[in-house]
Amino acid sequence: MSESMERKLAAAMAELTAVQEAVARAESELSQATATVRSRDRAVEVTVGPQGELTGLRFLDSKYRGMPGPQLASSILEAVQEGRAQMARKVMDTFAPLTERQGAGTGISGIDVDWERMFGSALDPEGGSGYGRPSRDRLRDEIHEDTDDTLPRGR
Repeated sequence: MSESMERKLAAAMAELTAVQEAVARAESELSQATATVRSRDRAVEVTVGPQGELTGLRFLDSKYRGMPGPQLASSILEAVQEGRAQMARKVMDTFAPLTERQGAGTGISGIDVDWERMFGSALDPEGGSGYGRPSRDRLRDEIHEDTDDTLPRGR
């Protein structure tokens, strides 16, 4: 093997090690990350974890007691979607330097991350990502379509 090839291989291995260490730091940072969001009507507060999972739900100021079911469901889903969007942006911001080649930096060259494909509707709380209907509309449809047909007659 030529000396030039050995230098290129050593440089590539050093870059790979640096990228692996940067990814490990980013994963560690994100493992404890959360986003806490209140619905616009301030009836609910949700906490979303690093993978977009719902980790907390609080009903605020007893406001929820006077809300019809579909309205409460909509408030919850709105807050969850916003929390997921915030976490998706945090993940993107954390990993973006690793996917952007910057001179002799530790960017992974040739990698193009499709964030919209990865996070889908989480990137757009209004549901305009183009990947089907927003989940809040699907749930709203299920709530409206739910009937008492499953309950025994005579009750």
